[in-house]
Amino acid sequence: MLYLQTLLDELDIKVTRFKHEAVFNCAQANSLLLDIPGAKTKNLFLKDKKGKRHFLLVISDHKVLDLKVLAKQLNVNSLSFASDERLKKHLKSEGGRVSLLDILNDDEDAVALFIDEDVWKAKLVQCHPYTNESTWAIGTQDIDRLLAHVKRQYQFIPVL
Repeated sequence: MLYLQTLLDELDIKVTRFKHEAVFNCAQANSLLLDIPGAKTKNLFLKDKKGKRHFLLVISDHKVLDLKVLAKQLNVNSLSFASDERLKKHLKSEGGRVSLLDILNDDEDAVALFIDEDVWKAKLVQCHPYTNESTWAIGTQDIDRLLAHVKRQYQFIPVL
């Protein structure tokens, strides 16, 4: 997390920080009734059928995802949730704490990042900073600058 904070400081990216008890899913996070600004998200680490392609999908927390529809949108045969081992290998993360910021840990550029258009329209996004005991609110323009600085591509995807 020190690297992340140093990078944000270098780029003059301001975040609003909220500490809280550990949460492992959106229902637990919502039950805390915290007044955190920005789009609440769920972050899904997916793989294609053969495990050759990996995806980090950031969508609004209230949306229900149809993996078959998403597979067509991503032009892959099928999608499934990737294993904890793959999550640790590619994003150096664990289930229950994955967020948009974890893409910074993908040293091999093996994970494609897709962001729900509705999340981006909120102008402020909630992210876990490598721990599920804190939530940060970060502006989408700052996220864009951060991802550009580390040369990470992302695409918007309309998720129904």
